[in-house]
Amino acid sequence: MNEMKKEVVRPSFGIALIIVLFLFAFLILQVVIAGSPDIHMTLIFAISVATLLLMVKGMKWKRIEEGIIHGCRIATIPMLILMFIGMLIPSLIAAGTIPVLIYYGLQLISPSVFLFTAALICAVASLATGSSWTTGATFGVAFMGISLGLGVPAPITAGAVISGAILGDKLSPLSDSTNLAAGVSETNLFKHIKSMLFTTVPAFVIALAIFLIIGMKYNADSIDTTAVDTILAGLSQNFKVSPGFALISMIPLAAVGVMAYKQVSALAAMVVASLIAMFIAIFMSGYSIFEMMGFMNYGFSIDTGIADVNRLLNRGGLQSMMWTVSLGYLGLSYGGILEKTGTLDALIEKMMVFTKNARNLIITHIFSSIAVNLLSASQYVAILIPGRMYLSSYDRLGIRRNVASRTSEDSGTVTSPLVPWGLCGVFFTGTLGVATLDYLPYTYLALFTPLIAILYAITGKFVWKNTPEEQAVIDQEYRDRIVE
Repeated sequence: MNEMKKEVVRPSFGIALIIVLFLFAFLILQVVIAGSPDIHMTLIFAISVATLLLMVKGMKWKRIEEGIIHGCRIATIPMLILMFIGMLIPSLIAAGTIPVLIYYGLQLISPSVFLFTAALICAVASLATGSSWTTGATFGVAFMGISLGLGVPAPITAGAVISGAILGDKLSPLSDSTNLAAGVSETNLFKHIKSMLFTTVPAFVIALAIFLIIGMKYNADSIDTTAVDTILAGLSQNFKVSPGFALISMIPLAAVGVMAYKQVSALAAMVVASLIAMFIAIFMSGYSIFEMMGFMNYGFSIDTGIADVNRLLNRGGLQSMMWTVSLGYLGLSYGGILEKTGTLDALIEKMMVFTKNARNLIITHIFSSIAVNLLSASQYVAILIPGRMYLSSYDRLGIRRNVASRTSEDSGTVTSPLVPWGLCGVFFTGTLGVATLDYLPYTYLALFTPLIAILYAITGKFVWKNTPEEQAVIDQEYRDRIVE
């Protein structure tokens, strides 16, 4: 019996605080002072220190190991998706999909509205697919290529792509995070989405306005037309870009859209799209199966004789994603240890004292979710743990549960791309080729959404209360649970 008690002992708040402060201190040294984005060893050291402290305080190794396995289990499907996206990108390049998008994008999109257009198109794509990752790996990669030709800095373009991509991750009924937040807070999915409109839409409008203003400095005069003409010539000489072939090259993207609409898993969608693109590349572009296998493993490779075109297209590959995959597994292992050993609970429960009124509850929920995002490296954990812990406080104060679900996404979902070692952060860094800390200042949707949510909490705007009938139903649910 004593063995069991020791095995499930939960760390004190002090120990939990030391564990997370060590990570943050080391990250500051690593990223800010040393200026290195390679935080793999930092996470390994943080895992080691957490393990030693927890075991000294009586935690069994078996429990810690369960946390590591739990974190890796969470990471497995996203990391597999990431690996297949590494294979998809060179397939889309060889099939002509990305070259065609860049070719026509350079001719059709005005530089002054490029950032606005990138954010808007990525928003529409993510709403249709419910996946910010699919959007980033397809339209996002194309926009990064177009930005080079237009002379728009890559970090700003990445910020526009991510701002648009996040919108669908929040508002699409096909999105897994949207469904998770609604489920965790026990609220109707469409009531949850309707509630999020009040924070997400204003944030996105602000983001679009800023991208329009920033874009004004990029006009026809700011473009090196010689460089653009060189890129266009390089693309047309090495790839088929005729309108007829352009339509064929879009088949992989259309397949992704159809599968997303049919709610096929993202992993299956990546595999099917990669295979379709591979067959187009073989039968339409003349590549051999062995060349495609090499591209999908090591990245697309071509020497066009034009440095800018080579830089645009020589990318992707399964192996190029392994840096990101290893970081994802380490980040989720650390988060799994904190979750399974009760370290996160010890931290969040201290925050419960700040939930005496609606304003404090929502603000506490927001900062708790951001903290869990930083510690667990997973938006799903950031939605799940604070969302469940604070739900009873929303009910006690008579606040509708769709406010609770909205707050989970206003803090957990939107900030996930801003965590360098988190699943979304490592994905967008690996896919768009821009470091998280470089694009972070330009991800306006992610930055403004929590601020708008805090403003509503302070003013009481759009913080809806239950009707007496709704509150009576909730109270009865709690009484029934006590009886059970």
